[in-house]
Amino acid sequence: MRHVKRYKELFESQIGLTKEQTEWLDKCTDGTWTLNPQTGLVDVNGHFNCYSQNLTDFKGVRFGVVTRDFICSDNKLTSLEGAPQEVGESFNCSHNELTSLKDAPKKVGESFWCFNNELTSLKDAPKKVGGDFWCYHNKLTSLKDAPQEVGWYFDYSDNELTSLEGAPKKVGGNFSCYGNPVSESVLRSLYKRMQSGMSWSDAVASQWRYIRSEEDRILLAPYNNSLSPDEKAYYRAIGALKRRSI
Repeated sequence: MRHVKRYKELFESQIGLTKEQTEWLDKCTDGTWTLNPQTGLVDVNGHFNCYSQNLTDFKGVRFGVVTRDFICSDNKLTSLEGAPQEVGESFNCSHNELTSLKDAPKKVGESFWCFNNELTSLKDAPKKVGGDFWCYHNKLTSLKDAPQEVGWYFDYSDNELTSLEGAPKKVGGNFSCYGNPVSESVLRSLYKRMQSGMSWSDAVASQWRYIRSEEDRILLAPYNNSLSPDEKAYYRAIGALKRRSI
């Protein structure tokens, strides 16, 4: 009998998970987990929380469906390889070192939090979230590929945005936009016009006469199709002079 493997060890060897992986899954799962032998993906019925473990990856585990929350915040992740394909409630990958959302869940039932990373793009973000979408404190220069429907709160503060092209068409709650190169009040006004059905360039053109700040005009002039080529050249020249004087 001593030569017979314990059931759990035999099971682990059959499904291809190491002892370290199964122990990690047991530790982080609030509920139950199972591995699909056909796909090699781990499904979690409940919450999965690997918060603040100095992780650089998911220990080689690849997740399929997580029925409730998946929390991998406050780690050292540079990639979401292995992240769940679908999350029933919220997905939180904030406070990592991510430069892209490649391999992020395609479907999230509630909130998606990717703030405090190094993101330069929202490519591969889910197209719709039922709760909040928080992408503040990144290095975004565009909202292209942002979700087009956000159920609650949309926060894109503290980025490098000079354009809101690609912003969600529908936001159920409030939105926050402070800390970008274009002033908050101007971005708010422009976004409200976009929510009424205007394109980004049309919103800039219709709001132009109300924009008093020269800095804002310099940044937004390239998007204002109502300006003549000479007017756009003027703002380019003013912007270049300001940059040289810094």
